[in-house]
Amino acid sequence: MTRRLACVSLLALAGTVPAEAAFSDPWYVREDFKPVRRIAIRIANDLDQPRKATPVVITPAQIPELAGMHELTVTLVDPGGVPRPVPTKEQLAQMGPHGIRQETNGRQLDMQMDDLDKDGVWDELFFQADLKPRETRTYYLYLGFHQRGWNPHGAAAVIGSYSRHMVPFWESGNVGWKLWFPDSADVYGKRKSILIAPQILSNNWDGYAVSYIDPAYGSDIMSVDDSFGGGGIGLFETPGSDFVSRPRFSPNADAAERWNTNQLKDTRYAFEVIVNGPLRSMVRVKTMNWNTGKGRYALEQVYTAYANHNYATAKVQFSQWEPGARGVQFAAGIRKKAGETLGYRQGGVVVTTAPEAIRNPDDTDSTQNALTVGYAGIGLVVKDGYGAKHVAVAQQQGNELFRFPERADGKYEYMLAAGWSEGEVLKTAAEFRDYVVGVAKEYNSPARLVGFDVQERE
Repeated sequence: MTRRLACVSLLALAGTVPAEAAFSDPWYVREDFKPVRRIAIRIANDLDQPRKATPVVITPAQIPELAGMHELTVTLVDPGGVPRPVPTKEQLAQMGPHGIRQETNGRQLDMQMDDLDKDGVWDELFFQADLKPRETRTYYLYLGFHQRGWNPHGAAAVIGSYSRHMVPFWESGNVGWKLWFPDSADVYGKRKSILIAPQILSNNWDGYAVSYIDPAYGSDIMSVDDSFGGGGIGLFETPGSDFVSRPRFSPNADAAERWNTNQLKDTRYAFEVIVNGPLRSMVRVKTMNWNTGKGRYALEQVYTAYANHNYATAKVQFSQWEPGARGVQFAAGIRKKAGETLGYRQGGVVVTTAPEAIRNPDDTDSTQNALTVGYAGIGLVVKDGYGAKHVAVAQQQGNELFRFPERADGKYEYMLAAGWSEGEVLKTAAEFRDYVVGVAKEYNSPARLVGFDVQERE
């Protein structure tokens, strides 16, 4: 028997979801785990398109009953999911005492309860959902200690010494990003869904050379140089001009080296891993002591990679904003692909693709240098609510940027995307374009919690 304890549902109040719809599902059981409390959560897709592995974020403020709970006391279940089969003897030996041996009435799903501010208490419960167009779907959060279940990682974030300097990486199984230059992202693609940043760092592998070790590892597919690369930031400081001030090209920077070589006199950076999988991984990048010659600035960026996807998101927060004049605007951009064969520029979405010569600049004799792939592509998405304006600039090898109107809170967001014809997914430029357009709609209208019910079994 189920007893209603609480109900907060915007759609139910509107009459679109039957009040008792969430009460018909039998209770999940996993051998010695027989919970007696659960929270039915209703997740809505407001779009006329399906969503695959779409991000879902729930905060303690939305469901106070979860506040402060340890992740081993919360189990996410899809009541319509296929239960795992009874594992073989070999599988049990590999899983050890923490493997799921048998489950009924649904399937346990992977989730994260992430402590973003590092105070020891989780801030966001995160999982991914598959939703039909305009669907509102019920999942359950079962309460009670439950330590069984392994969650393979589909995203990674790491920081390590890469070619003699500290570099942050964030990646999904399909593609990844790293800050070789600390203000502009480099991009690498994989031929199979695999995480490679930990291996690259621990084994001292170069991103251009990993294909020699295993073709599945793919390769670096982005030439950054002095461009915005796969994603970079800057400031429009001069009204009427499209020139962009950038952290590593400040007046004190060494122009020949394209680098900030003096940490005391010029822009400096610090990196931190916030979350490392399994479904999303985050790095924090601090940019400090940035003197453009016209103003002084400091900011923090959080880059997030998502399992099963070819995009990452970036959140920006300025802690110092001291422009020398009014009208300064934040800029986010990507490099326009040389020899572009397919491009898309509509609203807050930019896509640029072209055939790419995958090459090791220091190896002139290998077959790797002879490999030209059908396309390598990058994308940039800005939410409609920011009112940002697209502008193409010839500066530093040609870049596609968005001008953001100044915000009083100093907060900005954007999305980066990448793909290539050698990957497991998005094997054509047209598929990549359509994918970016689709996830841009999800980015503007994320899946949302529309209600929950706390239930007890008697």
